[in-house]
Amino acid sequence: MAKAYWVSAYRAVNDADKLAAYAKLAGPAITAGGGRFLARGLPAEVYEFGLSQRTVLIEFDSVEQARAVHDSPDYQAALAALGDGAERDLRIIEGA
Repeated sequence: MAKAYWVSAYRAVNDADKLAAYAKLAGPAITAGGGRFLARGLPAEVYEFGLSQRTVLIEFDSVEQARAVHDSPDYQAALAALGDGAERDLRIIEGA
């Protein structure tokens, strides 16, 4: 079974306090579900039409596991805490 990755790009942070509340809940929910944080932060370099925005890369054992963590009550509570605190683009991508 192929690994899966969450790729989350933050287009805008509207409320740093809401983002901090989200992070406090989301990190434990993701790791409890088997997610492994591989990278997070601003890009070291951007090319072509790339944007310098906070990006988070999380590895899961499968798309099903990634989806289950996203849909879990604990992660949904983290999203509720985030609310309108950030605009993000979150994708689940299956590994090659």
